[in-house]
Amino acid sequence: MEHKAITVSDRAATQIAAIIANDAGDTMLRVSVEGGGCSGFQYKFDLVQAREAEDLAIEKSGITVLIDPVSQMYMEGSEIDFADELIGAAFKVNNPKATASCGCGTSFSL
Repeated sequence: MEHKAITVSDRAATQIAAIIANDAGDTMLRVSVEGGGCSGFQYKFDLVQAREAEDLAIEKSGITVLIDPVSQMYMEGSEIDFADELIGAAFKVNNPKATASCGCGTSFSL
């Protein structure tokens, strides 16, 4: 079965680079999918120093985004983006598999 790539937008890469600019060492952004949120699943964003052997590592413009194998299944074909809107600035995931999402953009259902 062919897997659709998970991508990182230029805006997200620029924002990640700005966030980790003052961190010592090899800081990466881990994006994961967890149960919960108002729509059934939610995205979690963490800064980490270590990479797990089975992680998908997406490298772009000098930054690295890590996604674990279980989260990859839910995020297939998604784009990790950064939106700076009137309601606030935040990372968001444009997920073609999501059938519904909440207003905050961090929760979704399949």
